[in-house]
Amino acid sequence: MGSGEKVFVYEDLVQHKDRNDCWLLISGKVYDVTQFLEEHPGGDEVLIAVAGKDATDDFEDIGHSDDARELMEKYCIGEIDSTTVPLRDTGKPRTSTPVTNQLNNDPGLLSKILQFLVPLLIIGFAFGLQFLGKKEKTET
Repeated sequence: MGSGEKVFVYEDLVQHKDRNDCWLLISGKVYDVTQFLEEHPGGDEVLIAVAGKDATDDFEDIGHSDDARELMEKYCIGEIDSTTVPLRDTGKPRTSTPVTNQLNNDPGLLSKILQFLVPLLIIGFAFGLQFLGKKEKTET
């Protein structure tokens, strides 16, 4: 930790967990992502779901790019006093969290698929109408 960097206790973090005041703990660093909510490619819901908590596992599970890791430094406001962070129960298997549910139902993926399929369906429909039109003309 560099000199002058603020050190927070876990109780500070848990007080900042809504859309208007959103802090995350990732790998021992505290990030104020309130201003980034609108820009987050995965949507603001995924950040709000882990606000005021240790989001390290969720962040790492996604596989963020190097660019994303660089960008997050802009939002770093300090470090956490690790002695104040509650121990996580690692004995039981992880269940689905709102973040993983959001990823499983990723609207970004669906929109990309639809952007590809809808034009194909329109073209197919147009060719079908053209084929039927020609067929009716030859029958009459």
